Amino acid sequence: MDVEVRLVDNSKGKGLFSKKCFKSGAIIFEEEPLVSCQFSWNAAYQYKACDHCLRPLETAEENARRLTGKPELELPFPECCTTDKSKFTSCTLCGTDYCSVECQTTAYNQYHRILCLQTTERNNFHPLEQLNEAWKHVHYPPETNTIMLIVRLLARIIQSPNRDLAIEQTLQFCHRTVNEDAELAHKLLGEKFANQLSLLHSLLLQCVPHEGIEQFLTPAGFQGLLALIGTNGQGVGTSTISQWVTRTSDLAISDDERAVLDKFIDKLYEDMDSHSGNFLNNEGVALFTLQSACNHSCVPNAEPTYLHNNNKLSLVAVRDIQEGEEICISYLDECNLHRSRHSRRKELMENYLFACNCPKCEEQADEPDVTSEEEEGEEEMSE
Repeated sequence: MDVEVRLVDNSKGKGLFSKKCFKSGAIIFEEEPLVSCQFSWNAAYQYKACDHCLRPLETAEENARRLTGKPELELPFPECCTTDKSKFTSCTLCGTDYCSVECQTTAYNQYHRILCLQTTERNNFHPLEQLNEAWKHVHYPPETNTIMLIVRLLARIIQSPNRDLAIEQTLQFCHRTVNEDAELAHKLLGEKFANQLSLLHSLLLQCVPHEGIEQFLTPAGFQGLLALIGTNGQGVGTSTISQWVTRTSDLAISDDERAVLDKFIDKLYEDMDSHSGNFLNNEGVALFTLQSACNHSCVPNAEPTYLHNNNKLSLVAVRDIQEGEEICISYLDECNLHRSRHSRRKELMENYLFACNCPKCEEQADEPDVTSEEEEGEEEMSE
C-alpha cells in the first residue's frame, strides 16, 4: 500500500498518511467496503440497486424516464449505457435482486444466509421489515444512514468463519457515543431519536441470532453500534444516467451533433430536477476500513468517489500530496463545507463528536460564532 495508518497525536488519535507523492487527480487507493446497504427511503422510492454492491439495476433510459416522469423519453446513443441486464439475478428464496451471480454469492456467504426472508411475498410482518419501517419513521429524507447497516454488520459477524476476527474488525471503528467535554450525545442518540431507541433495539433483537454477539445487543452495545455507523458511515451514490452522460463525452461526433447532445443533456437535467429534485442517485452507506482512518479537514487534499458505479470506493487526490503528508477528506458535503466556521463545527460536533481545528477553522477562529442562516438573515435585513 502507498498509505499507512499511524498516530497523529494523543488528542486526535490515528490518521492516514501518504508513503509517496500523489499528483492532483491520482487515485490514492481503492477499497471494497466491509459492509454496505442502500438507504431505506431510497429503496422505497424505487431507486433500483443491487442489494449487495448498489450498482444500478436500470438502464440509463429507464433511469431517465423515472426521474423525469416521462415514460416515452428516448435517450440517444444507447450504446453509452453501462447496464448489462443479462447478468441480473435474484435470490430464489426471497427475491432480493442483484446485479450478478458474483454479488449474490458474496452476499449469501457474508450475511444474506442469516437475513434471507425466505419468502417470495413481503408481508411487512417479518422482524427485518418491521425494523426497517420503524427506522423510516424516525429518519426521513434527506437520509444519512440506515439501521439496516447494523443488521448486516451483525449478520456478517455471525456468518464469519473467524468470528473473533470479525468482531475485532468491527470494534476497530470509532463507536464513541458522547463528547464528554461538550456534554453532547451523538446525533443518532439525540433528542430526535431518544423516544424510539428502545423500540429499535427490541426490533433488532428479533432480527438476528444472539449467540456470539451478545456484547452488541445490550442497550449500551446497541447505542455504540448506532454511533459506529453514524461516525464511520461513508455515503455511496450510483447512477446509470451519470455514467451515460460521462460516456457520451467520449463520443467521436461532429461539433453540430455535440451541440445538440449538450442541449439535450441540459434539458434532461432540468426535467429531472423539476420532477425528482436533488434525489437523482441510488444512495446508501458503507463502512470502509482504510477510508475510516482518514481524518476530516475543511480544506481536504483527497475525496472519496465511486468510479466503478458500485460500492467500491476510490480515494482521489484533489491537490498534490507530498510523501509523509496526512491524507484528509471532508466529512461535510459541498454545501456545508462552504458555510461559516461556526456552522461547520456545529455540524461536525453533532455528527462526529469533535471540534474541528483544521487550518481553515484555525484561520477563521476570530470570526463571530453565528450560524450561516443567521449570517444570511443579517445580510437580507441590511439590503
